Amino acid sequence: MHDTDMNFRPDASGDFRPRIDLQHLQRSVSLVKSEIGKVIIGQESMIEHLIAALLANGHVLIEGVPGVAKTITAKLLAKTIDVGFSRIQFTPDLMPSDILGASVFNAKTTEFEFRAGPVFSNFILIDEINRSPAKTQSALFEVMEERQITMDGTRYEMEQPFLVIATQNPIEHEGTYRLPEAQLDRFLFKVNVGYPDLQQEISIITNEHSNRLADKTDAVQPVVSASELKEFQGLVRNIVVETHLLEYIAGIIVNTRENPFLYLGASPRAGLALLAASKSFAAIRGRDFITPEDIKEASYAVLRHRVMVTPEREMEGLTSDEIVRQILESIEIPR
Repeated sequence: MHDTDMNFRPDASGDFRPRIDLQHLQRSVSLVKSEIGKVIIGQESMIEHLIAALLANGHVLIEGVPGVAKTITAKLLAKTIDVGFSRIQFTPDLMPSDILGASVFNAKTTEFEFRAGPVFSNFILIDEINRSPAKTQSALFEVMEERQITMDGTRYEMEQPFLVIATQNPIEHEGTYRLPEAQLDRFLFKVNVGYPDLQQEISIITNEHSNRLADKTDAVQPVVSASELKEFQGLVRNIVVETHLLEYIAGIIVNTRENPFLYLGASPRAGLALLAASKSFAAIRGRDFITPEDIKEASYAVLRHRVMVTPEREMEGLTSDEIVRQILESIEIPR
């Protein structure tokens, strides 16, 4: 008996239904999209990837030129979930203590007290993450990977859920600091955001003209609680994956390491990220098992920031997305 056969059981009428009930999750995802859609026109792919990352308990790096709704979409997503939100604007003079917090001497108690920084929240929006130098960026390593920080020998755990959404501008390089590969590898997704098409542009302008709210985000309300989100993340972790699909994921990852057009392939963490992301996309589609299409859909956002194109091919205009596409086309799809 295959895993997918074991994943269904007959109901009273004799019909087969999934073992994992994803109806509540699907309704909540639809509500989140609807709330964000009150303000954001288009950008469906970015929104869906943000929701998928949230369900997979992973962080997201959003890259796009100024004005394509990167920051406001992240803020709106945070507003649809009834949890804490914190925004950090990265600047060249930002210090690690400005993010994590610091020990401050209390004259009354004659002891040092830890004052938590803005990273102590549920949703952390980091604007222009590449504006701060490596010293400040490295302050995020532990908190993103382990959901904790260690300060003066004391460990402080982050409250769950904990999600970092960071933005960066791919065009402007003056006064920026390139994110190291170790930092990039801690993001589940890198989402590239492009310009809207003509019809979407017309809708954006029309919507803005008819809007009478001083703050557009006031139109968006929380529709998912923290406890519901934790429940959904647990459901996603239990999505069924057949053995041959696990082998398919491993084949994609290994192929990036053997590809002659790449001088840096994907790490084992990338394989785990691809598995988690594929489960999220399956759950969003209402399935309690993943398909090859879920894996292919997740592959671009999972791999594009984890592989590096050789300089020769990069000069020819070849991108990491193109190489990922070639890899997916070269590997036989399991059925």
